[in-house]
Amino acid sequence: MKYIGAHVSAQGGVENAPINAHSIGAKAFALFTKNQRQWMAPALTQRSIDAFRSACEQYGYEPQYILPHDSYLINLGHPETEGLDKSRQSFIGEMQRCEALGLTRLNFHPGSHLRTIDIDTCLARIAESINIALEHTRGVTAVIENTAGQGSNVGYDFAHLAAIIDRIDDKSRVGVCIDTCHAFAAGYDLSTDEGYHRTWDEFDRIIGFEYLRGMHLNDTKKGVGSRVDRHESLGQGILGIRCFQLMMQDPRFDNIPLILETPNEDLWEEEIKLLYSMTK
Repeated sequence: MKYIGAHVSAQGGVENAPINAHSIGAKAFALFTKNQRQWMAPALTQRSIDAFRSACEQYGYEPQYILPHDSYLINLGHPETEGLDKSRQSFIGEMQRCEALGLTRLNFHPGSHLRTIDIDTCLARIAESINIALEHTRGVTAVIENTAGQGSNVGYDFAHLAAIIDRIDDKSRVGVCIDTCHAFAAGYDLSTDEGYHRTWDEFDRIIGFEYLRGMHLNDTKKGVGSRVDRHESLGQGILGIRCFQLMMQDPRFDNIPLILETPNEDLWEEEIKLLYSMTK
């Protein structure tokens, strides 16, 4: 079964995210558990935690179909000690917020070498950062998102994600989220049937579907291999609709959160209906 949703607003409190998801017909959702532009935030109140859990229960959102995202400021592969320590502390805080809410996964961008260290050193730092966070938390899986490869970001190559996973001590608590826009921009041509099958065969060979914990479903404004991260509404970009038609018929994407991050949130309800129509 497909669990499709969107990255909804948690403005006014995390307890509003399930309500916002339900209002657009989502069966899954993503959220920020704090302001994504801040390093740290006040601890969640028990009232907010209870209200979030109650709303999830009311609308039928189980933890495995909720994919929270961490702060954009965090760089777990930061080349400098101060930046790395700050990122690690913030990431642990994000994991602990998920733990408090009863959530089982945290989605994050792996990091950037900032053109100061080599890619492998950066990947090793990211893995070490994840290991530290897992030691300080319980029950939350670290879900690494692929990137478009923009700037000095790592994680655009499936081999990068596999190299991080290989260094994780507790592999039961690490996974990946693949963003279709990012994959396309990184050079994985999902726009054709041949490219779709080739990409996922490569993913399974290098990483393995057993590590797939979620998807971000986005069309893109930029071409394959552009290394530019620009999301577009479904069917309105260069990637096109065929990829999503194939995915909705593909059982390998059952029972994980399939999350829209398309730019026009007024279309989310329509896009969710469109995707569900493709499952029939």
